[in-house]
Amino acid sequence: MKIFQIVLFVFLIVCAISVSFSKNLLNSIIIFMSYSLIMSIIWILLESPDLAITEAAVGAGITSILFFVTLKKIHAMVEIEKDEDKEEKE
Repeated sequence: MKIFQIVLFVFLIVCAISVSFSKNLLNSIIIFMSYSLIMSIIWILLESPDLAITEAAVGAGITSILFFVTLKKIHAMVEIEKDEDKEEKE
């Protein structure tokens, strides 16, 4: 069980570092979601289910939805799709 916790902590550090270096906003949100899910698993392993449920609901759920809606409102996701279409045509 100790090895599993160490692996989760390593993934947590990797997510924290990679979200700050990611240039694509959509990828940053997905990495942030995985960070929150890993954190909720760690809370379960630390025998704190109330914090795990809160982290999963707020961190991975509501916050991510708000980020997706914000990206849609500022048309950042549309620009990503247009860039991918241009690359496919070339």
